[in-house]
Amino acid sequence: MLARDAGRTLRGVIVFALVAVGLAGIAMGLWALRPTPGYSSAAVTAGSPFEVAFEVRNQSPWLALDNLRIYCVLASVRGSSQPPAIAEATDLTLRRGAGGLAPGESATFTCPFRRLLPPASADDPGIAQRAEIYFRSQYDLPFVGTLRLTDNSPNYVLNTQLLPPQWTRKPEP
Repeated sequence: MLARDAGRTLRGVIVFALVAVGLAGIAMGLWALRPTPGYSSAAVTAGSPFEVAFEVRNQSPWLALDNLRIYCVLASVRGSSQPPAIAEATDLTLRRGAGGLAPGESATFTCPFRRLLPPASADDPGIAQRAEIYFRSQYDLPFVGTLRLTDNSPNYVLNTQLLPPQWTRKPEP
């Protein structure tokens, strides 16, 4: 009798564990399908590297990025004690009525990085080569409009080995 009760308890624990693992797998799969923005930079042809246009693309083939807001972050400048500075992207033109991007759609924007720099550093021509930037986006989760997601992009650095130079993802160490 005791062995039979222990067997039922063990079977219950195993069934519970399998259901929990299955639900966790479904949740992880749904989370992986969420829409995420991807970023790229236009080439720096003239003027300051901080005044270049950036592109944001909805990487999801199925779901839209609704109510999208992009913030530009000057993460660090090597050789400077300046703390990270954040400003909302300017000139962001979105085609969707809800202020978002349809699946696979892209838009351009600019970042007011020169305003984030101290006045003494804003005219330093080499400051862009020592800077690291990233983008913080906020958007509504599809089908659950009241839940806002925040996504931080990887860091970008000015790659002067490309001609013309452009902002590219910082290489992993």
